[in-house]
Amino acid sequence: ELLENLQAPVYIERVSVSDIKHIRKAKTAVKKALEIQRDGKGYAFVEVLSPCPTNLRQDAEAAEKFINEEMEKEFPLRKFRDNSKEVEPLHRGESDFSKKSLDRIFKLDQDSTPDPVDDPNFKEKFIKIAGFGGQGVLSLGLTLAQAACAEQRHVSWYPTYGPEQRGGTSSCVVVVSGEMIGSPAVKKNEVLIAFNKPSVDEFGPDIVEGGTIIYDSASGDYDAPEGVKTIPVPAMKIAKSMGVKRAANTVMLGVLMYLGYTELSRESFKEAVAHTFAGKPQLVDINLQILEAGAKWAKENIN
Repeated sequence: ELLENLQAPVYIERVSVSDIKHIRKAKTAVKKALEIQRDGKGYAFVEVLSPCPTNLRQDAEAAEKFINEEMEKEFPLRKFRDNSKEVEPLHRGESDFSKKSLDRIFKLDQDSTPDPVDDPNFKEKFIKIAGFGGQGVLSLGLTLAQAACAEQRHVSWYPTYGPEQRGGTSSCVVVVSGEMIGSPAVKKNEVLIAFNKPSVDEFGPDIVEGGTIIYDSASGDYDAPEGVKTIPVPAMKIAKSMGVKRAANTVMLGVLMYLGYTELSRESFKEAVAHTFAGKPQLVDINLQILEAGAKWAKENIN
């Protein structure tokens, strides 16, 4: 019924597979929908009412009766629409998925990242970043990865996808190495940057002994595992004081830059921030200032 309100679908039908008679009709409907797709005529939808004797705790006969006599009252079987005879096939041009075309679309042909250089003496770094969606968690990871690229380090950025819309949890892992990275997914990290209490609680126990947890002080206190250092940072407060309350991630990046854990230069961090906001040049200067503000706070408050 909801799909029927849309103009795009060419074919919409509800069928049932409760018994042999209905299964034959369902087979015809599915075949019709596949033919429409094959011929490029548009969208085709087939909804199927199917019994589940296990969940219903019924035998096959009772399940069939339930579908035919109960479910069909609420979801009547019918062909809602069939415009397949009137609709002309939509002929698309040949798709071009060549590397050259994809590089042009994603503007990779405009900014060439230098190839990494092996350096066995560079110790591998593992940084976990987590928070609510909309707090710049993933973009912080990308900016850090860009800083590593600027110094020709091997680097990976591994996001965790799920309900990372605003309000949901979002996280990523950045690995910086002097040699080729075997796997971007790691269970134990040395640094955690967390923007909220749920992220600290979830990922804090995964930080190795001798590691560091950097979290927003607005999240409250956190009792870290033994041997793990905690650094509460008023990131949101600093960002807000500089007029960009959504830039708490840049504050955290400044703190990480000051700590020197990544062994990446200050210039590489600044270059990475400029690269991140290249599409919004009006935000470059203010984010560079916020980056320095984060580093300044760290210098004055971290022993």
